[in-house]
Amino acid sequence: MKLSLLIPAHNEAATLEEVIRRIRAVPLPVQREIVMVDDGSTDATSEILKRLSGPDLCVVRHPKNRGKGAALRTGLEYCTGDYILIHDADLEYFPEDIPKLLEAEEKTGAAAVYGSRFQGEIRGMRPINRLANRLLAWAATLLYGQRITDEATAYKLFRAETLKGLPLRCERFEFCPEVTAKLLKSGERIVEVPIRYAGRTAEEGKKITWRDGVEAFWTLLKYRFRD
Repeated sequence: MKLSLLIPAHNEAATLEEVIRRIRAVPLPVQREIVMVDDGSTDATSEILKRLSGPDLCVVRHPKNRGKGAALRTGLEYCTGDYILIHDADLEYFPEDIPKLLEAEEKTGAAAVYGSRFQGEIRGMRPINRLANRLLAWAATLLYGQRITDEATAYKLFRAETLKGLPLRCERFEFCPEVTAKLLKSGERIVEVPIRYAGRTAEEGKKITWRDGVEAFWTLLKYRFRD
């Protein structure tokens, strides 16, 4: 069995090397591959990826920045694993928690396993972001009939055939609500496990804004009533 870690990155030179080092250091019960999509970075991201090259690392590059959702859709074409885990290129999440998601999938056979920050440990999340995340989880639960505590988590593990079979259209940060909506609407089950989270500020490189929060709510709503 193989796990594909799919990582979109745009100007993440400050954290990228440490993220990949920690991913490589985590003991996993399956073979791993890292599929990195350099989404038009203008910093040293490309040079760092060349230095970190190895048989476990596949690098794809967008000539221009297209957005996280577009980068993930591109990266899916290069994933060869039986499972796909979405991973960020910053240090907000803990690669050491990855085995929890794999263990939950093995035990439950769920189509997707989400790492829930609200069931685990949160540091550094602003109160307004905490509220927005709670509201998104509530909206997903209300609209699709399955309780979700953390819809917007970046840590999402999928069976590869399930994720690749979804007709995704996302371009930016609406990947999370789109994939959640389409999974639940199709009758698939999402399991959650507790994870750790250490948020960063806009000054430290965080890119998501309030506009993306509004888009997330709209995405959950529109896919409830259309394909």
